[in-house]
Amino acid sequence: MIQLNVNGRTYRLDVEPDTPLLWAIREHVGLTGTKYGCGVAQCGACSVHLNGEVVRSCSLPVSAVKASDKIVTIEGLSRNSTHALQKAWVEFDVPQCGYCQSGQLMAASALLAKKPKPTDQDIDDAMTNICRCGTYQRIRAAIHHAAGTGKGGKGNGSIIHMGAGPTGHEVVMAEADQPEMKA
Repeated sequence: MIQLNVNGRTYRLDVEPDTPLLWAIREHVGLTGTKYGCGVAQCGACSVHLNGEVVRSCSLPVSAVKASDKIVTIEGLSRNSTHALQKAWVEFDVPQCGYCQSGQLMAASALLAKKPKPTDQDIDDAMTNICRCGTYQRIRAAIHHAAGTGKGGKGNGSIIHMGAGPTGHEVVMAEADQPEMKA
């Protein structure tokens, strides 16, 4: 019998000691927001917090988790999606397919707990989760917005809507950054 503290509730589970934490959470606790992606701790879809640290639950056996450890899943981040990151994710249209987003949010919230005003480099270093849809720039902008650093605000050039200019060499600012044109 394994005892886990998940989102502030204690669960006693009859699972094998080598059962990955991911499957204990999904199949035995019944919280399915944490996703299975790769199974080898590379993609981050399975990210949860363990005592405030982001961990990949697909490769962590339940035997490595103490009864006193505190596990937080995406369901425990906010009961009604009012966490600043969840709001920023919606405002910046971060998800496309959405599959990796619970892991992305968990990694981002662990980052902000440690560094409330992260730099771009802090975000790059902390956000190692894979997004097959490539929403990394929107993730960065949403994290800055949730942190209140001002870098993530719409219309200040920090969003990915940038590309080559007419000659293919210069960079053109995001549409929101362009001076208003009179007809």
